[in-house]
Amino acid sequence: MLIWFVVLYLLVSVGIGMYAATRVHSAKDFAVAGRHLPLPIVTATVFATWFGAETVLGISATFVKEGLGGVVADPFGAALCLILAGVFFANKLYRMNLLTIGDFYRLRYNRAVELIAAVCIVVSYLGWVSAQIMALGLVFNMVSGGAISNEMGMLVGALIVLTYTTFGGMWSVALLDFVQMTVIMGGMLFIAWWVSGMTGGVVAVVSHAEAAGKLNFFPQGDYTHWVPFIGAWMTMMLGSIPQQDVFQRITSAKNQKTAVRGSVLGGSLYFVFAFVPMFLAYSATLVDPKVFGDLLQQDSQLILPTLILEHTPVFAQVIFFGALLSAIMSCSSATLLAPSVAFTENILKHFILKDMSDKQFLRAMRITLWVFGAVVLGVALNSQLSIFKMVESAYKITLVAAFVPLAFGLYWPRANSQGALSAMVLGLATWMLCEVFEPSAIWPPQLLGLMMSFLGMLAGSLLPNWMGQHVEPHRQTNHHIVMQANAK
Repeated sequence: MLIWFVVLYLLVSVGIGMYAATRVHSAKDFAVAGRHLPLPIVTATVFATWFGAETVLGISATFVKEGLGGVVADPFGAALCLILAGVFFANKLYRMNLLTIGDFYRLRYNRAVELIAAVCIVVSYLGWVSAQIMALGLVFNMVSGGAISNEMGMLVGALIVLTYTTFGGMWSVALLDFVQMTVIMGGMLFIAWWVSGMTGGVVAVVSHAEAAGKLNFFPQGDYTHWVPFIGAWMTMMLGSIPQQDVFQRITSAKNQKTAVRGSVLGGSLYFVFAFVPMFLAYSATLVDPKVFGDLLQQDSQLILPTLILEHTPVFAQVIFFGALLSAIMSCSSATLLAPSVAFTENILKHFILKDMSDKQFLRAMRITLWVFGAVVLGVALNSQLSIFKMVESAYKITLVAAFVPLAFGLYWPRANSQGALSAMVLGLATWMLCEVFEPSAIWPPQLLGLMMSFLGMLAGSLLPNWMGQHVEPHRQTNHHIVMQANAK
């Protein structure tokens, strides 16, 4: 019975996605929903940016093993990313009327900076999207009682998400996010209420977690504990800001005020609801300590789904897996769309197939979507990392390469192309060398890369121009457009 409810839910989701396709008449409609989304939908789609497989399965499992200190990156860093993006970046980026975040790097700096940023952004999505595909395979396997293998579940899930995203683009993502956020919030709260009845209530679970030391957030000890803690926090909080999916949600809003409010509200809602799966997973260890204690050592990602399948009625199972599928599918569609749009606009259009018409550009985005989908499916099928680790690792490259040029480009008039390139090269080189030669050091490689990126931007922008290039008239015009938007 459960599998048929899941099939019905998937059919409804595809139907909504296909309906959204009727609104797509141009590349702008496909990429940013024509910049027409109202506040409720913007809030929902921002919330769905993060509420995916890692939140329900990854964060909850990590919390049970490591406590709050182990989930500093997500939800703490992830939620702050969305709030900071709304407060400090949404206004300025929305006024520039761009199609992708990569366009900013071209307008503010030059095409070389655009190319490096676009490549880093696209590559960063491989782990994130693959984590969602892995979770889809896990869900299909569990609800079918093992009749559908993980590999087959990944393939089926990827095909479903690709189908409705191909036709509807950002319109499909946004409308489905709104519907799915309702399912997620209602479903998770109902399951939490049901499970709390088996553990003696919320207070009993929280008290047990506190006694076990799971609610200790800040590290105890010297800098050898604090530095990795800060590095994990920074990775998601800052490394996620220069991401295409965050940018798309900001610029899809109908106006500037909606962009800001939607980002802050969505990030705040995410932070609150991310604790519900953590509560559920920890409750499982109280319901049956022996079974879930063993599962914690074998595969902690299965704790929450196993609790639902073995200790709740079919009605509750339908609600939970409906909410879980909502979370994964909404996150999957957005994270497949974002790198596909970024690659088509900032690499294919400007460096390979120039002078494309709007119709050709739209077709190219849809083809790229399927190519990227095939690549992430291959990564998902062969990855040995956990869902949480795949997502957490995804933002290291954008943290060291893209964040500093974005932040300085918006807030420091003296930032120039030489500074941006220096920041990218030094950040990437430091990060990669540290990953190769000292990956387990006290200082996280991505934190050292971020620090060198800052130094590269300052030195490159303040020192004499070693690039030996003058600023062309069109570059002066572009720089003026950016500075004018920042000044408003």
